[in-house]
Amino acid sequence: MPREHWFEELADHLQEAYLRYSFTKGTTEEVNQIISQLRLRPGDYVLDVGCGPGRHALELARRGIRCLGIDISERFVEIATEMAFTEGLSDLVAFERIDARKLRFSGEFEGVFSLCEGAFGLQGGPATQDPANLRGDQLILSGMAQALRSGHRLLLAAFSVYFQVHNFENEASPVEFDLMTATRHERTEIRNPQGGILETDLWTTCFTPRELWLMAETAGLEPLEIQSVHSGEDWKAESLDLSHAELLLLARRP
Repeated sequence: MPREHWFEELADHLQEAYLRYSFTKGTTEEVNQIISQLRLRPGDYVLDVGCGPGRHALELARRGIRCLGIDISERFVEIATEMAFTEGLSDLVAFERIDARKLRFSGEFEGVFSLCEGAFGLQGGPATQDPANLRGDQLILSGMAQALRSGHRLLLAAFSVYFQVHNFENEASPVEFDLMTATRHERTEIRNPQGGILETDLWTTCFTPRELWLMAETAGLEPLEIQSVHSGEDWKAESLDLSHAELLLLARRP
């Protein structure tokens, strides 16, 4: 299958080693928040956008919540599908390779989420579709909104521009930050399960709370709140601050 996004090369190299990174260590806490904030119950059907190797979707399935995980990486989809089969969860969770910019769902889900920059916020660099670098992420958010049943909720994480600017001078490795597109660009090394190294580029788009609020409204959602979080470290903040790397948007489809 042809590659459609720069992230696919990274995922092909990382494979299950993705789950060794610190930002993946808060799965239980994050799923607790997903269930609480989306008001989910066993039997509900949920969409995980940019699911990676399926850590959130699989944990939801373990709790009796049905889930469809979608990711642009065919390898991540294969890993997640294998894990679901091994755990006997295939009747509760499934995974598909779908470009998050091309979602075609219509009111099938009682909850929709995208966490840890699984898709939203990764539309910079070679994936950029417009000078302001907003179109790709707006397509993702609009597709997520359309996937929701009326009256149900969406949870979306995005990298905070406040955190990025506040901590720019303290970066351990060289990082570029484009002031027009609010895109962070870094050259880094990633390791596969055998320890093999790949030098690669990462582009992460950052957002302000106000920007996320307006994008949610443009997608036809009713924004409810935005709080600061840091995947793998702390999801306990109850307001906005400069010390957490991400913003978490909670919204509802009217």
